[in-house]
Amino acid sequence: MNDVVLVAGAGGFIGGHLVAELRKRNVGPIRAIDIKPMDQWYQTFDDVENVVADLSRLDACQVACVDVRDVYNLAADMGGMGFIENNKALCMLSVLINTHLLMAAEKAGVKRFFFASSACVYAADKQTSADVEPLKESDAYPAMPEDGYGWEKLFSERMCRHYREDFGLETRVARFHNVYGPFGTWDGGREKAPAAIIRKVLEAKYRDTGTIEIWGDGQQTRSFMYIDDCVQGILKIMDSEIIEPINLGSDQLVSINGLVDIVEAIAEIDLKRNYKLDAPKGVNGRNSDNTRIKELLGWAPGITLEEGMAKTYEWILEQYQAREEKLQTA
Repeated sequence: MNDVVLVAGAGGFIGGHLVAELRKRNVGPIRAIDIKPMDQWYQTFDDVENVVADLSRLDACQVACVDVRDVYNLAADMGGMGFIENNKALCMLSVLINTHLLMAAEKAGVKRFFFASSACVYAADKQTSADVEPLKESDAYPAMPEDGYGWEKLFSERMCRHYREDFGLETRVARFHNVYGPFGTWDGGREKAPAAIIRKVLEAKYRDTGTIEIWGDGQQTRSFMYIDDCVQGILKIMDSEIIEPINLGSDQLVSINGLVDIVEAIAEIDLKRNYKLDAPKGVNGRNSDNTRIKELLGWAPGITLEEGMAKTYEWILEQYQAREEKLQTA
């Protein structure tokens, strides 16, 4: 009888936190899979079956789904705006992961399949103003998603729908809105805005530069969801009877300038801002409409940006100081 819980992308930021929470809830046995070498996983656990495999391959997905009851598919080649705007083909190739996992899951008799989608599926013409109207689930159509990454997510949402309709595989889809927190990418080009801004503030503070570079004019707006809310939402949606894609994000709208204000307050520093207007900045405004998730689950992400950024700052500070100490002693 299938009883294994599979987390695809377990070596990544969200996947690592999800495995940690499943362990706390005594869910399992857990099979954690990622393409990265184990020493590059953000979190690992000895009591979990850890597997390095390329889930863009059908044969790897077939092996991964043996004896599996539930699949959480968080695997994708992605990063912050700088990465997804300059790597559209790589982002779209993630369609192989979800397609092959769906095929393997259906053949293996998997009961439920969770797919991590993104707010990047939403139509660009609804995100032209910084004072954006919160995005409802219906705003994904007529389709005009983020080029590359957004199209892959929207196509994979449809694949999940049709596997449910045609084969009876119970699929659940959540559209993530900018997830952040500890144990995530904070340097190297794939980091998202919260981590990038924290790193830049730390660099300015410890190198005493007095300045920070901001991509765009700083007026663009977003909502950012702390990782604990994300994981709770994943598990609630997976256990629900919500069959259509649903928003999973904070509805606390903030400008990038406002996000810098928060980090400066945490770091107790005031920096001069240099705006790089030709850098990738994405849409002008994006926020989550949480009406449906509140109606259907009686819950929505509620950890404030101030609280979440303070926790994330402390973790990145530790990583930054450790890196600087290593460089100095090299």
